[in-house]
Amino acid sequence: MQFLLLIYGDEKVWEAQDQADRAGVLAEYGAFTRAVEAAGALRGGEELHSTAAATTVRVREGKTLTTHGPFAETREQLGGFYLLECDSPEAAAAWAAQIPAARTGSVEVRPVVQF
Repeated sequence: MQFLLLIYGDEKVWEAQDQADRAGVLAEYGAFTRAVEAAGALRGGEELHSTAAATTVRVREGKTLTTHGPFAETREQLGGFYLLECDSPEAAAAWAAQIPAARTGSVEVRPVVQF
């Protein structure tokens, strides 16, 4: 079964960190990525650019509306994801708990529908 682990955090906090703190967090992500790769669970994953680079698209009454930025202002923003192959939701949640952002933000675990 595949699970998408959606990583949420406050991008303002990330942007305010000094380079040494960022390097430490990125090293933790590197270790996590190597661990899920070694376990054979990793199917994909990427960091996303900040919400300043986002565009939200809506179609209402046949008209396409685009807005720069995310859909809504929130305390936490989607910052990246991992796509994992796991035997159960519990296994996916156990991996999610090891993602560094789980300590300061949140990681949403969503099963992927297989067609």
